[in-house]
Amino acid sequence: MTRTRRVAVTSPQTRLAHAHRRASGPWRVPRMDADDTGRALSAYRRQRRPAVITLAATALLLCGLPVVFRLFPGLDHVRLAGFPLSWLMLGVLPFPLMVLLSAWQLRRAEEIEDDR
Repeated sequence: MTRTRRVAVTSPQTRLAHAHRRASGPWRVPRMDADDTGRALSAYRRQRRPAVITLAATALLLCGLPVVFRLFPGLDHVRLAGFPLSWLMLGVLPFPLMVLLSAWQLRRAEEIEDDR
């Protein structure tokens, strides 16, 4: 299986960083031909939906926890391994879920790049 060479697409902020000498090394404005531009735009559009889903799920997770605590104040009195369940939900639960969300997002983005 032959893999195509990846091309770095830089932000307009890169130009500002180089203009202000915040980045070192030679720099030139990246140029893409029409085919590459079309493929990059297509990949961007296809990656946008999973990115928005991931962002919304993360926001729901982080903003939903206070709502859950407000709706179920008894979670402070439920203990699991000697710790209040609300503390475990706040201190432990979000991190594995965010790791899973980010892994899903990364896998989807790489699949979209490889489908070109």
